[in-house]
Amino acid sequence: MATKNVYVAGHKGMVGSAICRLLSSRADVNLITQDRHALDLTNQSEVHSFFKANKIDEVYLAAAKVGGIQANNNFPAEFIYQNLMIECNIIHSAHLANIQKLLFLGSSCIYPKFASQPMNESELLTGTLEPTNEPYAIAKIAGIKLCESYNRQYQRDYRSVMPTNLFGINDNFHPENSHVIPALMRRFHFAKINSDPEVIVWGSGAPKREFLYVDDMAAGSVHVMELEPQVYNKYTEPMLSHINIGTGVDCTIREMAEIMAKVTGYKGKIVFDTAKPDGAPRKLLDVSRLNKLGWSYKYSLQEGLELTYQWFLQNVNDIRS
Repeated sequence: MATKNVYVAGHKGMVGSAICRLLSSRADVNLITQDRHALDLTNQSEVHSFFKANKIDEVYLAAAKVGGIQANNNFPAEFIYQNLMIECNIIHSAHLANIQKLLFLGSSCIYPKFASQPMNESELLTGTLEPTNEPYAIAKIAGIKLCESYNRQYQRDYRSVMPTNLFGINDNFHPENSHVIPALMRRFHFAKINSDPEVIVWGSGAPKREFLYVDDMAAGSVHVMELEPQVYNKYTEPMLSHINIGTGVDCTIREMAEIMAKVTGYKGKIVFDTAKPDGAPRKLLDVSRLNKLGWSYKYSLQEGLELTYQWFLQNVNDIRS
């Protein structure tokens, strides 16, 4: 059996580590990773040298600077600069190294603030972005267009996938800079430990969100990467080539919070602070393109939360700060 060398950029992040867990079980894959302290992905010279020194057959570009609303608001320059540099350096270096296959991982925030629901891939660039994460979204849109441009000019096979809201093992549980699921999991856990009578959830609880367990994201990514070109090209277009990855199912924040209480064993009251913003009323991806390509999710929201909480309990002493 021929072995291929696969480089996963961002292998210590939530998504990158999930892709590594999946690929490490494959007999035909030799994983290549590099710690951020040894390789600065924002440094063009270092990235070029790394690709020149390693024989790489495929690249999963999961490296990114990510964060919640507060982080995006506070550090817009870092979010646009670092993400642009990472993807430019890796995609161009892969091309110079004559690597034919690459998968770029983006985000559902690429779609306009008032995109039609569920959000089809064709919604890209049809309206104004959500202001709070516009710099990050612009960088991710640029990543899609980088892949498409190298495909069009150099006949590369560089593909892009756009996930919905992700959660799971190795998530960021920071009390201020994390996303809604890890933030609430942390809050419910310590409320249980401290016997707090109530947990406060921002907003009315009415907005609907779609959530995908990270191991499903990894499986969907590998599935898209390994599709035969004629199959992938049948359902994509040269300048509309990205593919949504999600469940196609959403729930209210209230429903998610109730499941979270059940998973964490919290018995107190859930209070919704309606003075806090709700955000968009609904954010749901249209995953019909992915379904036609033969993939669908495995883990329900509750199953994914249970697996995540098991990991959280094993690592809680390392993620309290």
